[in-house]
Amino acid sequence: VHVPLSTPSSPPMGRPFLESLDGRVYACRSCKTHLATAEAVASRTFRSRNGIAYLLDEASNVSCGASEDRQMLTGKHTVRDIHCAKCCRVVGWRYEHAFEPSQKYKEGKFILERAKVKRDGAKWISKRKRKRIQESDEDDDD
Repeated sequence: VHVPLSTPSSPPMGRPFLESLDGRVYACRSCKTHLATAEAVASRTFRSRNGIAYLLDEASNVSCGASEDRQMLTGKHTVRDIHCAKCCRVVGWRYEHAFEPSQKYKEGKFILERAKVKRDGAKWISKRKRKRIQESDEDDDD
């Protein structure tokens, strides 16, 4: 996934190239641009200043801001804010460097803040309900 390392100050001139993602996706709450698939979510247990956040292996249609050191709950990290490629709103950040050895797994990964995204695309079904549907389908095959 191509992530430009530029600092957006205003929406780009002309029409930006935006990747459309299939299936269950997370989209920018402001402009509905697809940012990540549900399959890219590594963890849903992260927290940000704005509440719940998702740790992602990859993100689409984002640009990265300037690199800065931040003191977070889990220690000091070098991060870059990530901005929606269409409307330029900050939707999370990317971990560049973790100073604590136990936090190195975050390097190169993205955080999407739940308050700044919405679910979009195919029908979202809880894991529990999906499992019941699969079990029901298996019973029908007998």
